[in-house]
Amino acid sequence: MRDKENDRVDGSRRTWLIATSVAGGIGGVATVVPFVASFAPSEKARAAGAPVEADISRLEPGSMMTVAWRGKPVWILNRTDEMMADVVKADPLVADPKSDHPFSMPMPHYCQNEYRSRPDHKNVLVAVAVCTHLGCTPTPRFKEGPQPNLPDDWPGGFLCPCHGSTYDLSGRVFKNKPAPQNLDIPPYMFSSPTQLVIGADEKGEA
Repeated sequence: MRDKENDRVDGSRRTWLIATSVAGGIGGVATVVPFVASFAPSEKARAAGAPVEADISRLEPGSMMTVAWRGKPVWILNRTDEMMADVVKADPLVADPKSDHPFSMPMPHYCQNEYRSRPDHKNVLVAVAVCTHLGCTPTPRFKEGPQPNLPDDWPGGFLCPCHGSTYDLSGRVFKNKPAPQNLDIPPYMFSSPTQLVIGADEKGEA
């Protein structure tokens, strides 16, 4: 008789222990999940750093469009043959013709040329439109020759309205200007002949 009572007690004890263990395990999971989730970036953070797609099918030669990436304006300029020739003309006038000294991000290897663009789309310039002096946004001055606030031999490019820094049509800063470095070139790639992705390339997202 006593053995049966002992069996019932042991059985009840086992049931209580199992229930306690399960409850403890659930509590442990409930504690861990929010902690791990706190490491995941928020939707806002993902959106701020996510690659941006741009349709350039209507971007005529000689025209430029601006898109936002990571809270910064990024130019996409479809350069004409004359504009490409102006880049070559500016080589001896710019401070860092080969972009040996990048500003705030590494220079993509595929843009390490005087046009600072992909060889298979060398006419398309993609540059962060933030002056490397104090962060103003330069304005396009594509026309060659003398004009207000520019030298008489101006080959075409960009003028920063804040302190007069000038950049050529590849975003390279001219010599003896307040801006110390060339404009940044972000990682980018073409997902199709008319679709451009800024912030990602064959190596992944920036």
